[in-house]
Amino acid sequence: MLHSRWSVSLSRQEWALVGITALWGSTFLIVHIAMQHSGPWFFVGLRFLVAAVAAAVVFRSTLRGIRAIDVWAGVSIGTTIYLGYGLQSAGLQTINSSTSAFITAFYVPLVPLLQWLVWRKAPGRMTLIGVGLAFVGLLLVAGPGAYGTGLGTGELLTIISTLAIAGEVVLISFFARRVDLGRVTIVQLSVAGLLALLTMPVVGEAVPAFSWGWLIPAVGLGVASCVIQLTMNWAQKSVSPTRATIIYAGEPVWAGVVGRLAGERMAPIALVGAALIVIGMVVSELKPARTPSSDVVSPSDSGEADAAEEATARP
Repeated sequence: MLHSRWSVSLSRQEWALVGITALWGSTFLIVHIAMQHSGPWFFVGLRFLVAAVAAAVVFRSTLRGIRAIDVWAGVSIGTTIYLGYGLQSAGLQTINSSTSAFITAFYVPLVPLLQWLVWRKAPGRMTLIGVGLAFVGLLLVAGPGAYGTGLGTGELLTIISTLAIAGEVVLISFFARRVDLGRVTIVQLSVAGLLALLTMPVVGEAVPAFSWGWLIPAVGLGVASCVIQLTMNWAQKSVSPTRATIIYAGEPVWAGVVGRLAGERMAPIALVGAALIVIGMVVSELKPARTPSSDVVSPSDSGEADAAEEATARP
């Protein structure tokens, strides 16, 4: 007799990703508030340079043996971080943190699609259903005005940022088993910060007047970013992109809770859209398996299957 089963147990690495997801979700409101005192590219630049310094303190002894692949991985991942967080922060100048978080969540079903483009592994039926649900949810979160007059600048920038964030997740998993954790973390955070600061003259952004309103959030989020990136790089050595992204699905929920506590409100239709995005995120990553005699799944067996699947997809 065949029984359907799902993996529900979490490994230590997966619990770590749950923790940083909660931390990650709470940052949207902080950035939204900081954008009242600073331009996005200055803030992102300072944030990630602080994160790079923090990482350098932790891994100061590792840079002596840095290799070309460590640099290449760091530059590649750092570029996606710069684009993802920079565009997201720019969007937060005109939209609230809850809306930003739920639009950003669209990156989750994009990850398997991006893997399809890079590694030629076609997404499954559940992935396509999840993408469809998330896309409908995205339209509802954007609001009815988006259909007649076009997406607002904040919504559009945030949507574009999801492509870079999806690329970050894929690149981290691609390089994770080939590079040194400390070296790559330092390089990627430094690259993200420097590129953001170099963008300022290009877009005409000036250095803001001193304010605790941007300094404290930038330093605090810099340290948080260091913790988040270190944890992602460490955990995704054994957690595949698909398993990682389903955990990251909790990010907009945390952001929505924090935003609600801060007094933000979303229209009823937007709440329906937010729910569809989260459902789409989860559905896109569900992978039921069937065994001849057991309803119980070993997390290690599931992780090995995902790892094998990922390895097969790589060139």
